[in-house]
Amino acid sequence: MHPIEVLERYWNHTSFRPLQEEIITSVLNGEDTFALLPTGGGKSICFQIPALLQEGICIVISPLIALMRDQVNTLKSKGIKAIALTSGISYSELDTQLDNCIYGNYKFLYLSPERLQQQLVKERLQQMKINLIAVDEAHCISQWGNDFRPAYNHISVLRQMHPQVNCIALTATAKLDIVDDIIKNLDFVSPKIFRASFERPNIAYHVIHSDDKHFQLEHILNTHKGSSIIYVRNRQATKDIHTYLNAKGFSSTFYHGGITNKEKQERFNQWTNNQKQIMVATTAFGMGIDKADVKTVIHFNLPESLESYYQEAGRAGRNGEDAYAFILKQHIDEDRLKSQFLGALPSIDYVKKVYNKLCNYFQIPYGEGENTLHQLDFRTFCNTYKLNASITYNVLVALDRNAVIALEQQFNFRTKIQFLVTNNTLFQYLENNLEFNLLVKIFLRTYGGIFDYVTKVNLNLVAHKSNLSEKRIIEQLNQLEKDGIISLEIANTDSEITFLKPREDDITINPLAKNIRQQHTLKHNQIEAVMGYVKNEKICKNIQLLSYFGEKQKKRCGKCSVCLQQKTKTSEQNQTNILNDITNALKKEALSSRQLLNQINCTEKELLNGLTELIELNKLKVTTSNTYILI
Repeated sequence: MHPIEVLERYWNHTSFRPLQEEIITSVLNGEDTFALLPTGGGKSICFQIPALLQEGICIVISPLIALMRDQVNTLKSKGIKAIALTSGISYSELDTQLDNCIYGNYKFLYLSPERLQQQLVKERLQQMKINLIAVDEAHCISQWGNDFRPAYNHISVLRQMHPQVNCIALTATAKLDIVDDIIKNLDFVSPKIFRASFERPNIAYHVIHSDDKHFQLEHILNTHKGSSIIYVRNRQATKDIHTYLNAKGFSSTFYHGGITNKEKQERFNQWTNNQKQIMVATTAFGMGIDKADVKTVIHFNLPESLESYYQEAGRAGRNGEDAYAFILKQHIDEDRLKSQFLGALPSIDYVKKVYNKLCNYFQIPYGEGENTLHQLDFRTFCNTYKLNASITYNVLVALDRNAVIALEQQFNFRTKIQFLVTNNTLFQYLENNLEFNLLVKIFLRTYGGIFDYVTKVNLNLVAHKSNLSEKRIIEQLNQLEKDGIISLEIANTDSEITFLKPREDDITINPLAKNIRQQHTLKHNQIEAVMGYVKNEKICKNIQLLSYFGEKQKKRCGKCSVCLQQKTKTSEQNQTNILNDITNALKKEALSSRQLLNQINCTEKELLNGLTELIELNKLKVTTSNTYILI
């Protein structure tokens, strides 16, 4: 079978995207292959099609649990056998799944780099007929790559076990020195290197300086109608801006890591199917998005790096039509960015302190705890030990990246129930306690085996069916437990933590010091690069981005905020036109600057300059209600 036939059979496409076919051919020829395909370039197909065309199983190394699950579910939906070894599975389940990979005709095994350290995994990988090793998010193997993970160095062990198997490394954002580092660390032999250009000629990049971001948001959405993503810094902001936009008549929804999986899917579907025009989201929204008709991507806050900005902005215009990427900037944003991402970087001593408190919180004795799974309510943990939440969160992320723990954020109640009494006893109880009648009947109708064994229940589903609040449901469950009707286990948790190493306090943390300091340096450099990008109003924004990723481009894009501003500066006629437009608009009625901006095709800065000039020429004045009238 030819690669294009596999593409048609499983993906219903009749042609490849740029470089995909060349990369697939290189892999099928047994070459070590490096593929740098910017976001939306279709990286996964570059290893999935070669693996399907060859006998055996493809090992996919990825640090992103959610992306692994997403890809496995997609493959399964196409009838392709795939497994992901994520955190939280028992030893026996791990043993069974690895056996399935050896004897069950599976085509893909997804695992985190940390799994390569487990003896059982290494033993079973030795027995598998591996046809390809795919390293996703390969920048993580470089010490100067964003999200560097030391566990990626264990991929060399896999290569030593199967020296005859070629390897493909894939990433969306890597500077030239990081590409060289990846190739060296993966021990590539005569690698074939494929680099797609970072240029997205259909996207116009804009940085808008304004102290009224909400007005600018409205103006952009009214000017560029179509599907949009608005990225904000935190969960509360997703709700606030969603509420604001809905009040202004826009169709929006919001997305963040704290909503349930069901809500995530519903809101994603609403936006994907254009039932909702605007998705207001944290950066948790993004993986696996392949919506072609996104018109605008707006960063309401400054991005944390140009790598993340390029990926997020690149979700616009995948259909090749004109699209726009905006960053809204206030004068105080630089201090906020530095405070959030540099002020919250933990010292090594603080890392040791949090790790020690974490072990004590779960009562893990010295020398024990390896491979134990725990539910963590992050806020309660921080309050218990009076820890700074933002710095402590960064500690957990650092411990996760350095394979001390596996951190999975889930944000939900994990509730387990079993009815302990007979049917007759239960109905006698309900006759005397009628207020529990509705809740109990919903549990009995929804969960058939709830009398026979401990059953996981979904409180969101029960709340929806009963029209009771989750708080009220929990109150009633606590009373039912107190009365001996049910056994109840409620874990109010927002994270799941697996300890990957035994507790050894400083001995565990000291080896991480160099990596943590290095990542701090990288983060400082990334913040400086973001500030340089948003402040630079002399060089074309497209040229700036390409230069950051090591790509030379001399031709200006002609449509970014810098290019348009420079066009304006060289056009006296344009300024004259703006003055005439302002005058003509005010002949009809008094208008505010916002109303004028909605009527006149110019930037806010151009409008304010025009208004100032007309006031100085004594042709108009400002009223007490902050509108402008002709004199």
